[in-house]
Amino acid sequence: MERVLRLWPLVLIIVGVVLLLDSFLLINLKLSVLWPLVIVLVGVQLLLRGDVGLSWQAQTFGITRGSVQSASLEVESGEVDVQVRALRKPGRLIAGQYTSRSRPALSVRNNHAALKLRRGQTWWPSLADWDLGLALDLPWGVLISSFLGQLDVDLRGLQVERAYLSSGLGSVTLACPDYVPGPIFARSTFGDVRLSLPPDSRAAIRIKAGPFGRVRADQARYVEVEPGLYRTIESDETPDQETIDLDITASTVFGSIYLS
Repeated sequence: MERVLRLWPLVLIIVGVVLLLDSFLLINLKLSVLWPLVIVLVGVQLLLRGDVGLSWQAQTFGITRGSVQSASLEVESGEVDVQVRALRKPGRLIAGQYTSRSRPALSVRNNHAALKLRRGQTWWPSLADWDLGLALDLPWGVLISSFLGQLDVDLRGLQVERAYLSSGLGSVTLACPDYVPGPIFARSTFGDVRLSLPPDSRAAIRIKAGPFGRVRADQARYVEVEPGLYRTIESDETPDQETIDLDITASTVFGSIYLS
């Protein structure tokens, strides 16, 4: 496969030379004949790498934990999809796959690591997904935003202090951990928001749905105690706010909110 990928620069040079000769009328080239070839080449590129970029394919990475005791992750993904999960391999702070030039920028201060990924730092034709694994044994603050990409965030098993997830046109899927001391926000303007809670967790979920938004909750597990406020049936028996494990706000304008 690597040999095939190295042919792309040669293909570009050949196409450029042919078009240049045609511009000087040295050859008679019918450009309409080349369009099927362009489509075939793009299809081959997508099959081989899942990316229409020429040399900016997704790359794997790993950052060791060192002396870090807490961390925060901030992602601006633009139109790129993002997957987040727990990292099973010990000794790593974060690892996974990123689009070239968007390797997480790391800064450490007072044993706290701040990791930032910016879509603007990579080439716009490169559409490889970001797949991030986070360390299990330290607390995280998570902030992920996108205007088109989908967010698939699985926080089960992680120590999370707070989480903010937002997408404009993409859907947001969130699997919550057992306990989060701070707030959780999940929002999509034109997409769906899907929340999955652990079996025994107690949660209060505030729903902010626009005129076209819909709420679809598992009635065997959730009850609407007042307009826009859902609780797990277990937490409804003990309505004291201090007893909840998860404080969640879910919002959409034109999509649906699923509680499972």
